[in-house]
Amino acid sequence: MKKTDMKAPRLWLVIAKSYRALSLLAEQSIANTGLCLTDFAALEALLHKGPLTISEIQDKVRLASGSMTAAVDRLEKLAGPSHQWEENSKNSSRGARRREAGQTQVLEPRAKALCRGEGTNLWQSSR
Repeated sequence: MKKTDMKAPRLWLVIAKSYRALSLLAEQSIANTGLCLTDFAALEALLHKGPLTISEIQDKVRLASGSMTAAVDRLEKLAGPSHQWEENSKNSSRGARRREAGQTQVLEPRAKALCRGEGTNLWQSSR
């Protein structure tokens, strides 16, 4: 079989293996910032969507109520009580952008394996 004749089950396997490899890299990079994956996801939601209620963040990162409460408790230890988050949003956004830049540095070289069109097609098909 030619590489261009990839059947759906083989394509799924390649995508699954790629996801696992990138996921491990991303998780390690996030751990290096001192955050866990759910805390990082909550901060990413705030960075990209702006101020959100706890239930809106919960919907975005798909966490159960108890897990979201624990995540908020951890983030409040880092950033202060949630009523101060808006006041600290400029600093929080700067920190979140710095963490996101770190993620980009880790993942970008792996994504270069896809040509621009392939990456765009993959991204659009996942939406």
